[in-house]
Amino acid sequence: MTDAILEVDRISKRYGAVVALREAGLVATAGELCGLVGRTGAGKTTLLRICAGVVVPDGGLVRWRSAPVDPATRRRFGYLPAAGGLHPELTVPEQLVYRGGLHGLDTNEAHRRAQVWLDRLGLRALRPRRIDTLDADERRLVALVATLLPEPELLLLDEPGAGMSATGLATLFEVLRDQSDSGVPVLLSSNDFDLVERRCDHVAILRSGQTIAVGAVPELTADRVRLVAVDAPDATPGWAAAVPGCRLVDVDGSRRVLELGPAVDDQAVLAAAMATGRVREFTTLRRSLAARYDSERGS
Repeated sequence: MTDAILEVDRISKRYGAVVALREAGLVATAGELCGLVGRTGAGKTTLLRICAGVVVPDGGLVRWRSAPVDPATRRRFGYLPAAGGLHPELTVPEQLVYRGGLHGLDTNEAHRRAQVWLDRLGLRALRPRRIDTLDADERRLVALVATLLPEPELLLLDEPGAGMSATGLATLFEVLRDQSDSGVPVLLSSNDFDLVERRCDHVAILRSGQTIAVGAVPELTADRVRLVAVDAPDATPGWAAAVPGCRLVDVDGSRRVLELGPAVDDQAVLAAAMATGRVREFTTLRRSLAARYDSERGS
C-alpha cells in the first residue's frame, strides 16, 4: 500500500501474563476501507484502543502522516468502541448533542449536524426516541452518527456491524465508503471474515496478537490453490512438491492440492502434471480470508 496515512509499527501490549499484542503492524490510507480481522481474542480491540489513545502500548509506535501520534492528533480521530458508548436514558438528539459537545461543538451546531445525518440515513423518526428503545440497527447507526459529528480525519471502528441486519450493514458501509472516498481513512475491526472480504479493500489479519498477513483483499484471496488429479505411477507421488514456487498442502490419493506462489504460472504446473501422467482434474480453489487465516503460520 502506498501513501499510508496511519502506520501501526510493531505494537506490543501485555496484560500481566497475557500477551495481547506482539509486534503487530498495519497501515491505513485514504480512499480505502481497511479491515482488521481475526477470531475473538486476537487483539483487535486492544490495537484499536492503542490507536485511539485509550491504551498505552508497551512497545512500538503509531504514526499519523509520518509523525508520532500525540494527544492533539488523537483528538482529530473518531473512535467507536464495540459497546457504542451510548447512554440509554438519553433521547437520540440529546445523545448526539452531548457527544458533539465533548468534541467542542456548541449546541446549535451539534443539533444541525445531527439533523443532517439523521435525515440522510432515514432516521428522522428516531428523534423523540430514547436510546434504550432502539433496535440493534438503530443503535449502531446512531453511534456511528455520534462518531461522525466532529468530522474526524480518521475513523477507528471496533466491530461496527456486530448484530446488524443485512439492511443495516448496507447502510453502514454506504456511509463508510462515502467517508473513505472523501479522503478519511477507515480502519474497522471484525471477526466476520466474509464481511471484511466483501466490504474492505485492504486487510490486516491478526492471530494471537500477531499480524500474520497484510495486503489488498484480491492479493490475500488470490486463486493460488489448484486441485490436480493425475493418474501417475506410485513411484512418482511427490512430483507436485518439486514444482518451483509451489507448496504441497494436501494429498488425497492421486489428487494434489497446491498453493502457488505469486509468480507461478498455473500452466507450468499443468505441464508438469501432464509430464507425470494423465491429468483427470485441474481446478481452481478460491482461498477465502478465513482459509488464509487458517493456513498461515504465526512468526
